[in-house]
Amino acid sequence: MSVQIGIIGGSGLYDMGELTDREEKTVATPFGDPSGPYVLGTLRGKRVAFLARHGVGHRILPSELNFRANIYGFKVLGVEWILSASAVGSLKHEYKPLDILVPDQFFDRTKGRISTFFGRGLVGHVAFAHPFCGGLSTIAADAAAAVGATVHRGGTYVNMEGPQFSTLAESRLYRSWGMDVIGMTNLQEAKLAREAEICYATLALITDYDCWHPDHDSVSVDLIIANLAQNAVMAQRTIADAVGRIAGPRSCACKDALATAIITRPEFVPAQTKKELAPLIGKYMT
Repeated sequence: MSVQIGIIGGSGLYDMGELTDREEKTVATPFGDPSGPYVLGTLRGKRVAFLARHGVGHRILPSELNFRANIYGFKVLGVEWILSASAVGSLKHEYKPLDILVPDQFFDRTKGRISTFFGRGLVGHVAFAHPFCGGLSTIAADAAAAVGATVHRGGTYVNMEGPQFSTLAESRLYRSWGMDVIGMTNLQEAKLAREAEICYATLALITDYDCWHPDHDSVSVDLIIANLAQNAVMAQRTIADAVGRIAGPRSCACKDALATAIITRPEFVPAQTKKELAPLIGKYMT
């Protein structure tokens, strides 16, 4: 049975307890090593690949993540859908700790992160107006509701650089702009998944209010860790339910994202670049 569904676990979600028939798979990529070995297993009757975003023991900073290697590895494994879980802070009163938000937009506040497979003689520009797969996001939100989570559909995820949290001035500015949650990891994954023609959706797991909230100063590390643990349990239930709902073949635009994106004429693309990106561009360029 081929692996078609990928799962990325963020802070607090380092494993999927329901996985059976497990095996670890190390994937070599032209971009270096992924965050760790992919854990292949069976979940709700389907083969999935799980990757702990920050590595075993949570040892990789958001700005140190090798996003290209992580997504390339999923592509090589045959993944067509990625469900990503990420701990976030809330920027609105109505989004409470332990709630789940399934965003439909991003706002980028990162600095210099590599977020494309293109370059090295190959130019391409994918459409990214709608950065998440709508169909997969609906599945994720439906699954969250089905397992009893308080879920919010749609919203903007501010992707900050970190590892420090926001200043009070920044947090207030994001709120004035109408942003919804803030995190440090998902934007680059979404961009690269689009270039790899993989459907991508995020479960934004709210751990606390960002520093704009008057009670923020009373938030302790112990409280955040406790919320992470509770979020991880709900995330596992949600992801398992979502996996059970995913069925192909895909009909969304994600599957053909590169069809009109590549500008460089094939004869001008360096052979090494063609070879390295063959899993992504092979159907468009030999």
